[in-house]
Amino acid sequence: MRMLYVLLVYLLAPIVVAHEAWQALRDPAYRGRLGQRLGFAPRPDRTGSLWIHAVSVGEVQAAAGLIRELRRRHPALPIVVTTTTPTGAQRARALYQDAVHHCYLPYDLPGAVSRFLDRIAPQAAIILETEIWPTLYAALERRGIPLVLGSARVTPRSVGRYRKLASLFRDALANGITIGAQTPGDAERFIAVGAPRARVQVTGNIKYDLTIPPSTVEAGRALREQWDSRRPAWIAGSTHEGEEEAALAAHAMLSEQFPNALLLLVPRHPQRFDAVRALLRRRDVPFAMRSAGALPAAGDAVLLVDTIGELQMFYAAADVAFVAGSLVPIGGHSLLEPAVLGLPILSGPHTQNSQDVADLLAQSGALRVVQDAQELGHQLLEHLADPARAQAIGAAGRDAVAANRGAVSRLVAMIEPLLRSWDVRPATSSASSDSR
Repeated sequence: MRMLYVLLVYLLAPIVVAHEAWQALRDPAYRGRLGQRLGFAPRPDRTGSLWIHAVSVGEVQAAAGLIRELRRRHPALPIVVTTTTPTGAQRARALYQDAVHHCYLPYDLPGAVSRFLDRIAPQAAIILETEIWPTLYAALERRGIPLVLGSARVTPRSVGRYRKLASLFRDALANGITIGAQTPGDAERFIAVGAPRARVQVTGNIKYDLTIPPSTVEAGRALREQWDSRRPAWIAGSTHEGEEEAALAAHAMLSEQFPNALLLLVPRHPQRFDAVRALLRRRDVPFAMRSAGALPAAGDAVLLVDTIGELQMFYAAADVAFVAGSLVPIGGHSLLEPAVLGLPILSGPHTQNSQDVADLLAQSGALRVVQDAQELGHQLLEHLADPARAQAIGAAGRDAVAANRGAVSRLVAMIEPLLRSWDVRPATSSASSDSR
């Protein structure tokens, strides 16, 4: 089965590479990525690193607590972080700066994987959430590099797909892998698709260990003071196409009762900033742009956050949070940042990307699900009309998150036995491995 998988990947590779090249022509964020995805990763300064893969922004953010704890316990341990998306790469660089070495994950092709592992030369690998790459897993097994799936999950819907390719995924999961599952249900589903029971533990979801730096919170509150802290403010975080229109419609409803209300509008993808600016101008909505360094004037209805890496700060500046990617069938984005900050949270119905978090916050009363712009507007009115009640709702969500912390320490306990002494000499280049 694995040979058939590899053949299929080779057949698809030209299409994927062509798409990557086309993306690079259209979006500067993709430039320089193709070589790394083919395995030509930049070499870290030291060999024997701990390699952590975090596919995109949410996983990068979740990995922060894990990396912080590992660096506290093992300050000399070199850490490599890989991502798949440009937004994940941008967040990793902003969050970790020089504390880690960043590069992109290679395609699951034998040559690309081999080049990548030659260059990175990790002593152990940690893959967060669930990214099952049969070729990569087999290569790690051959090289004797232990692998941990951390904060791992398998949705009930995925089990059926995995079972159709049972032998492929059984081989991938059986090769010396240790799995730290998010929930007992995830653990049982991993076992059902081929993971050895003895290698599966329940460690919890490291996303609940999220902390937001006090400096970020202070910066958000300072911004709020600059545009008048008495002015009601709500945030639409990580919006996708169609959700900006819904947010503007809800804001128009809100403005009838709160004419000085401010919408902090944060599109998910930088390539859409121009389109959102154009939408605001077509609608004759007065707005300020964060990229221009402008503060919203009294007459501005919207502050467009057309910058990268400032979402947490703007959550800290808001009274109520709408977490987007949820009114459209994307699956929803992280609910934890506003929850940690004690905000009442609104979301659309599409929350499958973090359904367990959504369920927890809904049970605590901190999350309300809306179906459309009208419901969004009504819920905003309700929260802003009763600030004391809104604060109590937000506090309940913060407490629910706090009660579920601890996954980082459990995952570190799984990782530490795999760490050995590492070579701290500068990594040397090799003509033979460069040419592979």
